[in-house]
Formats: sequence, C-alpha cells, structure tokens
Amino acid sequence: MLRTFRFTWLLPRPITRQYATVSQSPVDLGGPPVPEGAALDLTPSIPSPLDRQILKVASCSESPSLSELVHSYLSNSRHILNSSLLYESRPSALRKVNRGPSTANSPDVLLIAHCVQDGDEHKITVASGFALEAPSQREGESLILSCAHTLEEADSSNGSNFHSSSTSRRVNSGSFVISSEGNMYPVTDIVSSLPRSDLMIMTCKNPGVATLPVSPYPVHAGTPVLGHFRNLDGAWVGDSWSKWVRGTVLGYRDFAGRETQPGTYDALSHLLFSPLPTAGSSGGPIIDEETGAVIGVMLGTRMDNRVEGTRGWGIPSETIFEMFSLPGLEGKK
Repeated sequence: MLRTFRFTWLLPRPITRQYATVSQSPVDLGGPPVPEGAALDLTPSIPSPLDRQILKVASCSESPSLSELVHSYLSNSRHILNSSLLYESRPSALRKVNRGPSTANSPDVLLIAHCVQDGDEHKITVASGFALEAPSQREGESLILSCAHTLEEADSSNGSNFHSSSTSRRVNSGSFVISSEGNMYPVTDIVSSLPRSDLMIMTCKNPGVATLPVSPYPVHAGTPVLGHFRNLDGAWVGDSWSKWVRGTVLGYRDFAGRETQPGTYDALSHLLFSPLPTAGSSGGPIIDEETGAVIGVMLGTRMDNRVEGTRGWGIPSETIFEMFSLPGLEGKK
C-alpha cells in the first residue's frame, strides 16, 4: 500500500507524491530540528521544496526518460555485471557503518525520486538507496542500489491517464539520486535488476558519498540491527529528516512464504525485521549493529500471520551479489 499526499498550490490539478512504504505503526522519528534563521513549514497544501526542485530539473534535463529507464530495468533483469562486489562481512573500522541509534541524517544514504510530468499533472515516487563498492562501466559514475517498486509505480503513470489530454505536449520524466545536501544527480541507466526480489542497480554521476560495506552472509534471528528510517513530512536536509533506528531481525521466508533458516539449504528470499519502517525508507540499508555491515535492504511491511501481525519486510544482502560476477571471474562469461 502506498501513501499519497495531494497538493493544490498554483496548479489547477493536484500534485501527487507516492511513497515507498506505509506501515500501520511506524517508528515515530520526531520532527526535524528547525534550521537556524528559518521557520519549519509543515503546511501540506503547498508542494515541498523537493517536489519543486524535482519538477524543475525534470523539465530541463536531457537524461534518460522514465520509459527508457524502465526498458533498461526490464531488459537487464537478472543481468550479471562484469564486476564483483567486495565481500565485507566484517569491514574495517574505516569502512564499517559506525552509526548509533538516533544518529540523524546519514549522508551515506541517498534519496531516490522517480518523476513524471505531463502538463499540469505530476507524479513523484520516493525511496532510499546507497552506493556500492564496485566499479561502474562508465568513468565518473557510481552504482546505486535501491528498491524497484517505486520505479514501477511511477511508470504506471505513463499510460492513458497521463497522455490522453494531448499528444503534442512534451512529457518530462526521469529518475534522480538526491544527496543529503539536496544535490540532484540524474539516473543514467539501470544496469541490473531482480524484479522478483524488488532490487535494481542504477548508475549516476558520482554523488560524492561513501559506499556502504555489504555482507554476503545472512545473520540469525535476534541479531540487533540498525535501519535508516525517513520522515518525509518535515523537510530539512535534502528535504527529508532521517535517523538510524535500532531493531531486530525476526526471521526469513522463501518466495512461497514458508519459514526458512540461515545455515541450511533453505532459500532466504525475504527478511523479517522490527520495527516497522516509515514511508520513504524502502531501498535503505539494514546494518548489523555489531559489524557495521549491510545485511539487508528494506522493502516495506507485510502481514506475516494473524498471530505475529505486520512486520518489516526486506531482502537479505546476499541477494545483491546475484547481480555481480564472482571474485576472479570478472569479464569471463
């Protein structure tokens, strides 16, 4: 289920922003601090600075359109890159994500926005993502991991509802990687994807953030973790307020929904965790609190069963390695 805000400022039709996740009882992140010398405006009747910035950049950007990116997303499904992703189950002190709970506004976790603009109609979907320690085929570009369902949701607007009014008007669209400082980097390509696992790897100009260490090994249920949660209701840095929240891995499921266990031959297709993620957190990392390595990616929430109720729903980090060559086999297909 997606969360929708409708704005009616200076436009005859509403602006709609769709978020990656909605949960019944998400963590209360609290409001962002008010920047010195500025007032915090939470009025929902006007588009946020982020919305206006995305629409402005999309209107003049020469980067690939949303339709072109979706074509790459589908054509590169299960494509194995000619590079390997560094195995970092226990990263060094310089590489580990050393963030305690309640640490705010991590610069290493990026905001991902997908936008479609046709005349007075607009749609923006928002998620999270992070850079990977693997080379891109194009010099000066980075590989960014995120969830895929927000791209698919934005692309659903590329149908008759958006194009029936006029065939002569230009439809502006695209995807953008946004840093915590608010800098926007157009997505240039989607080089690999796992649609069934809701993951994709994008490329963009190097956003100047640290890559996160990714572990190829699953952790056991009960492992303390940190999740990067966003609060998009109160704009601050990069038009979002975020912080690391302490949680716990609750277990694993296969694609059929059956309970599975690490250390066996079971398929660990999905990861269950607590607490429930907030809207816009999908695609963000789940960090092993002890090792400081990424052990999963948040996707949203899901009703596990009537006894356990709704739980956080994600993907184990070992799935990310399915899109990369094995070490020593780069370029050998």
